[in-house]
Amino acid sequence: MDGAVEPQLDIDPVIDAWALNALGQLAQLAGVHRVGLAVVEGGGRRLRFTASDRARGAVARWCLVDAYDDVPLNRAVRSGAAVVGTLGQLRSTYADFVDAQGGTPTLSVVAVPIRAAAQVLGGFVLFYDEPTDSSVAFVEGLLAHGARLGQELRVAQRQRVRELDDWVDDTAPGARTARHDLPLDPAAVGEARSFVRRTLKGWGVGEDCTETAVLCLSELVTNAAVHGSGRCSVRVSEESGVVTVAVRDAGTRVVVPTGGSAGGGGADPLAVHGRGLRLVDALASRWGSDLSATGLTVWFVLDG
Repeated sequence: MDGAVEPQLDIDPVIDAWALNALGQLAQLAGVHRVGLAVVEGGGRRLRFTASDRARGAVARWCLVDAYDDVPLNRAVRSGAAVVGTLGQLRSTYADFVDAQGGTPTLSVVAVPIRAAAQVLGGFVLFYDEPTDSSVAFVEGLLAHGARLGQELRVAQRQRVRELDDWVDDTAPGARTARHDLPLDPAAVGEARSFVRRTLKGWGVGEDCTETAVLCLSELVTNAAVHGSGRCSVRVSEESGVVTVAVRDAGTRVVVPTGGSAGGGGADPLAVHGRGLRLVDALASRWGSDLSATGLTVWFVLDG
C-alpha cells in the first residue's frame, strides 16, 4: 500500500482527528511498531489509507488504494473478519505483501475490520515486531477495538459537510463512470432504472449482473424518494467486471438497521430503512453508506 498513487485528496479535519486518535491508540498496543488505517470511500472500490508513519501533525496524509489488492487489510475490510498470522503463515496467501516487509522489524501482522452495526466502514492493520497471540480472546479483543472505532467514525462522519455536487471521485483510474441527476419523486425510480440498464448494457455488462444492479438500485432510489429531500444523484461505474452503484440525496434521515446489529451495539442510524436494504444485502457483494451534514450516499458493489 505504500506504493499507492496519491491523488490530491480533500482535507477533512474531523476525519483526520478521528484517524490520528485511532492511530495513536493502536500504536500503544504491546509489540506494535506500525499501524495502518483504511476507511471505505463511497462505492467500496477504493479505500482511503493512512498509517502511523505517514501522519504529520494534525494531518493524516491519506492516499487512495485499490480495495481489491490482495493484502491482509483489504481482506479484513472485504470479508468483515480478522486476518492473523506470522509472516511465514501469511506467505502462502500474501506473498507480495510478505516480501514487502523485508528489512523491517515486522514478524507478525493482524488486520481487523472497523464496523458499526452491520456495516464494515474500514479496517486497521497492526505490524508486530514479535509473534502474535492467535487465541480467540486476543482476536476478540482486537475486534472490540474495531467496533469501538467504528462507532467513533460514525460520529465523525455525521459532522462532515460535503455538498451533493462535491462527490469525491474515488473510482479507480480507467474505470468507466456515468452519473445521472434525478428529482426525488416516484417517477425517479423508473428513470434511474432505465439509466443504469442502458449504461451497463452499453458497457457490455452481462444481463444477470445488470438486472441485479437495476433491482438493487430501485430499492435505493425508492428509499431516497420516501425519506430523502432535495434531489437525487445516481452514479454507476465498472472496472474489470466489478460494478458499483451509488445513490446520493441532499437530505439526511433517521433510518434503522436491516436486521439486527452486529456486536450488540444497538440501532445504526445509517443503515437504510425497510426490507429494501435487506434485499440489497442479500444480492450485493458489499454495500455501505456515507453520511454528511448535507446528505446520505448509499452504495453497493456487484463482483460480476
